[in-house]
Amino acid sequence: MYAYILRRLFATIPIMAIVAVFVFMLLHLSPGDPAVIIAGDFATEEQVDKIREQLGLNDPLYIQFGGWLINLLQGDMGQSIYSGLPVTKLIGQRVEPTLMLTLCTMIIAISLAIPLGVIAAWKVGTWIDRAVMTLAVFGFSVPVFVIGYLLILGGSRRLGWFPVQGYTSIFESVPGFLSHITLPALTLGAVYMALIARMTRATMLEVLNEDYVRTAYAKGLATRKVLVKHALKNAMVPISTTIGLGVALLIGGVVVTESVFAIPGLGRLTVDAVLRTDYPVIQGVILVFSFTYVLLNLLIDLTYVLFDPRIRY
Repeated sequence: MYAYILRRLFATIPIMAIVAVFVFMLLHLSPGDPAVIIAGDFATEEQVDKIREQLGLNDPLYIQFGGWLINLLQGDMGQSIYSGLPVTKLIGQRVEPTLMLTLCTMIIAISLAIPLGVIAAWKVGTWIDRAVMTLAVFGFSVPVFVIGYLLILGGSRRLGWFPVQGYTSIFESVPGFLSHITLPALTLGAVYMALIARMTRATMLEVLNEDYVRTAYAKGLATRKVLVKHALKNAMVPISTTIGLGVALLIGGVVVTESVFAIPGLGRLTVDAVLRTDYPVIQGVILVFSFTYVLLNLLIDLTYVLFDPRIRY
């Protein structure tokens, strides 16, 4: 087991190295001169030269990358061109809303999607199965912002249960946090839930046709015990893989969801940075999202040893 964990840990190093190179090259692969794009159409040549000097664009590429990587390892992601504040400070101010939104979304989606997928597989061909799959197709097909506006129309405008926009920290008020985070989490979780439910159903259908499941039924075990202890446990490896891959959907959906509900998180910071052509902020946010994605998938991979003992060796 320890050998497997070490292999997975070491496998993340080249992945993060590739991500770092890509993020660094983002500034240089953009069409045109980055300094001219940042300065604007009406900037003078002196202003453009000042920006090039500020970003170190006059140095050779390998020197630029080396300096950027050294600063990054020291926790320095540069300064925002628009506000002049350190990128790490801007990200630190926005990370809590995004983190809490992502965690709440994963909790809601996983806790609902897996039971729905198991029930759909157990009742395959019935109206329950068709209803679950219809909801899954709807959640996977409708854009996130449309779901968000529908929930705002129903939960806020019609019923008045939840606020339309904004965010309250969980450290300030738990009821306020729950009221503000519910609709965004349901919006962001719709696609994620649909993905997990469909994979759970498909995997469970395969497992339920195995001989050991029929043997468990023949021995007189309760249906619940057969579904959970025997079938679901053996189906969790592909389901866990889907949960990890679905994190990419969450990262993309965070940007849209935070814009719809005016949540001051990393998604809104990304949109603002793109509109202002603030390359250091864009680079910093992409690094944070990429590191989070790699870390979560590493944790998902490590859970495999809990479901399949063969992976430990």
